[in-house]
Amino acid sequence: MKPTVQLGLFGLSLCVSGSALATNGYFAHGYGTQSKAMAGAGVALALDGLSAASNPAAVARLKPRNDLGLALFVPQRGYTSTGTPTGACASAQQCTFGIGPQSIESGNELFPIPHFGLVRRVSDQANWGLSVYGNGGLNTNYQGGSATFGVPMGTVPPGMSFTAPGTYGAGETGVDLTQLFIAPTYARRFGEDSAWGVMPILAVQRFKAKGLGNFAAFSSDPAHVSDTGYENSYGGGVRLGVQTRVNPVLSLGAAWQSRVYMTEFDRYAGLFAEQGDFDIPSNFTLGAAVQASSGITVALDVQHIRFSEVNAVGNPMLPNLAQARLGDDRGAGFGWEDMTIYKAGLAWQQNAQRTWQAGYSYGKQPIRESEVLFNILAPAVVQQHFTAGLTQKMTSNRALSVALMFAPNEKVRGSNPLDPAQTIEIEMRQFELEISYSWGGV
Repeated sequence: MKPTVQLGLFGLSLCVSGSALATNGYFAHGYGTQSKAMAGAGVALALDGLSAASNPAAVARLKPRNDLGLALFVPQRGYTSTGTPTGACASAQQCTFGIGPQSIESGNELFPIPHFGLVRRVSDQANWGLSVYGNGGLNTNYQGGSATFGVPMGTVPPGMSFTAPGTYGAGETGVDLTQLFIAPTYARRFGEDSAWGVMPILAVQRFKAKGLGNFAAFSSDPAHVSDTGYENSYGGGVRLGVQTRVNPVLSLGAAWQSRVYMTEFDRYAGLFAEQGDFDIPSNFTLGAAVQASSGITVALDVQHIRFSEVNAVGNPMLPNLAQARLGDDRGAGFGWEDMTIYKAGLAWQQNAQRTWQAGYSYGKQPIRESEVLFNILAPAVVQQHFTAGLTQKMTSNRALSVALMFAPNEKVRGSNPLDPAQTIEIEMRQFELEISYSWGGV
């Protein structure tokens, strides 16, 4: 089968596959099976055809090859609300909004996420590549539960209370965001042991929200807050990278990705700040790799993701909800802070055919205690990742790689900002198994 046909099939499968809360916020913890087995470290290494997603310069150091893989991602997420809802109004404009009390786990716990990469030779000094991969996204699906809110009827205060089924009182509740990246790469060597690379990024997003209808009263566009079906968003950006081998032992790498500007989700113009805008934030990574004579390689990376630069993600709920409507430029968002992730990976080449990997990463999760109400939809609170993997050459030009990931349970607990009598706790743990098959210059 020709690579272009393979690309088309895998692009299609990515588009129709489900999404889930990824691991560092809504960014994957790594790209490519070998890097994932090292907790996502490897910006200074050239590991496989997906290495361009971490550092485009890596393509210049690879032989022509193909990589085809599939991850089975299992996020377990949910929330618990405690305390009796107040169900009252201080004024006609200030009414409480309580959740439960209840404890509900999200459905949809298994997500297949495929990827594809290839590298080809341009000249003795340059290569080109193509990567197709997903970023995970956001996904929750809550069934059952109830919400109680104050209604400014009768004497105000206290008004009257009303209870309705669903997490936010509007039935089955959740969001589904999928992100697909199609990224060609050009990389060129310079000097004896250095390379640079550039990767234009074509991004496609798909989003749906349900069960958020009771937030329409807070919106600039009440008809486009919830339950309007799936919508696609398209955009582009660029990723740049450099690598250099300082000496036979030490290699350094750096990569920067611009903000990926996306078309607006018009069907959700009353939900996301800036009339449905949901760009993908910029990020950069610095790293080093030390290769010892005993066949051991140690990789250390630091990655920084600027979630706060996208208003739909970074704007806090309060005071924004009191000062602007949902959908406005200053409308309330998820209140995520920027994330800095520290990654350490180890690879041990046991022999010419077999290499073992392991890794650990830590990044303080981006959700503040004051932002738990909206983040029931997106409880991306995991902080640690433990990984392990194996790459086994089957012939001189074919190999199989396996990566395992475990992210232990994390919780964030805070007061309900719309009913301080309540406390909400969100939590998540994650598992992942990824397998990839490589052929060519492996």
